[in-house]
Amino acid sequence: MSKDYLNLLGLAFRAGKLSLGEEAIIRDIQRQKAKLVLIARDTGVQTRKKITDKCLYYKIPLIEVDDRETISQAIGKSGRVAVAILDTGFAAKLTSLLDESIRG
Repeated sequence: MSKDYLNLLGLAFRAGKLSLGEEAIIRDIQRQKAKLVLIARDTGVQTRKKITDKCLYYKIPLIEVDDRETISQAIGKSGRVAVAILDTGFAAKLTSLLDESIRG
């Protein structure tokens, strides 16, 4: 997986366009503020189910990315398993970068 998206994720965090923490992410999904949710591969079963179910119900795109350590390092906060992107531009660019890396 290309690491270009991690630079953009850090930039989005510094711009104040990310939501962190399970409760804040769920709230932003419900309020339709979240444009994209990134979740770590090593997220716990209960947290993964809760976030995945909310994203499906509210039709918010969800992409599984690297592990929690990689996400945490990209934004400079420890122990982050998921982030919600609150800006349409950042969400679109992250989606395209992640799609490119998946395709290869």
